[in-house]
Amino acid sequence: MHRTTLLSVVVSVGLLAASAACAQDKKAPAMTPEMQAQMEAYQKAGTPGIEHGKLAAMAGNYDLTVKSWYAPGAPPSSDPGTATRRMILGNRVLVEEVTSSMMGQPFTGQGLHGFDNVTGKYWATWNDSMSTGVMLSEGTCDAQLACTYTGAHHDPVTKKPQTSRMTSRWTDKSTEVFEMYGPGPDGKEVKMMEITYKKRP
Repeated sequence: MHRTTLLSVVVSVGLLAASAACAQDKKAPAMTPEMQAQMEAYQKAGTPGIEHGKLAAMAGNYDLTVKSWYAPGAPPSSDPGTATRRMILGNRVLVEEVTSSMMGQPFTGQGLHGFDNVTGKYWATWNDSMSTGVMLSEGTCDAQLACTYTGAHHDPVTKKPQTSRMTSRWTDKSTEVFEMYGPGPDGKEVKMMEITYKKRP
């Protein structure tokens, strides 16, 4: 969210809360229907729901198998890794911290996963030790948390925005498979990464 937009939201919520407090004073006028509707809209937007409960169920420690394709048609490299997932912000957002290796170098990454009550879509961010940028993604998931996201980041070589498609699915209660696709040298979509998450007991 843009800083100016965030500030306006904070100010609006503060004014609504102050109005609600004043409304409890017999000498102060009650909230108008418009103010009441705004307050209810903010409360609905910020209340964790079923989707956030599904994210919370993913919390835990995982062992990873990370496969990476660096060239079309070439066999993938495979690296082990670990991931820790936990909920923050009153069970509204899932934080994922990953440790692995990539191209022979140590690799760490952090992602945030959430569900926006306003847009009705899941969202995610990703930062890692091989970049100073951020990938922002948005998508949809079904009742079994089979998800499809579209993400964007700036390509280090071209400096232009690059779009990726990501999918995830649970093959059983403790195994999740994540796949990432992006444009190949000819511009056509190719598989770039596959991560198998195995949740520890």
